[in-house]
Amino acid sequence: MGARPTEGGFTYLEMVATAAILMILASAVLPMTRVVRTRQKELELRRALRIIRTALDDYKKAVDTGKIGGTDVKVGSEGYPPDLDTLVKGVNQVGKTDVKLKFLRRIPSDPMTGKTEWGQRCYQDDPDSTSWCGENVWDVYSKSESKGLDGSHYKEW
Repeated sequence: MGARPTEGGFTYLEMVATAAILMILASAVLPMTRVVRTRQKELELRRALRIIRTALDDYKKAVDTGKIGGTDVKVGSEGYPPDLDTLVKGVNQVGKTDVKLKFLRRIPSDPMTGKTEWGQRCYQDDPDSTSWCGENVWDVYSKSESKGLDGSHYKEW
């Protein structure tokens, strides 16, 4: 008798075992991708907050050094801009009506909410206030109600 040709392929048991191993690996990777994505958004949030806060400080410094003045600075504003749009639109430099000082190209979006709307605080507000007095912008915060990976609320950053 001659040798029987063997058929190549996988058995049902091998297929089930392979599928089970792949499912276990996939279930371990999925939570890690969520954490990585959240961490990336948190880095974007920190960067956006730093950009806006630096622009606010630069505006204040320009007022304090006399580069901005006159009708562009309201009494009682403590030298801070009236709103975030002013940082984008710019203000006239003292003595040079054709030169505008701009502090932002655009208002960065909040990666947690996906909007360019930020919570704002006046110089006169409490440091942890969530209501804006509407007179100037001294600080910004995220409007997201979520918590970060470290357990703190994004609006406290």
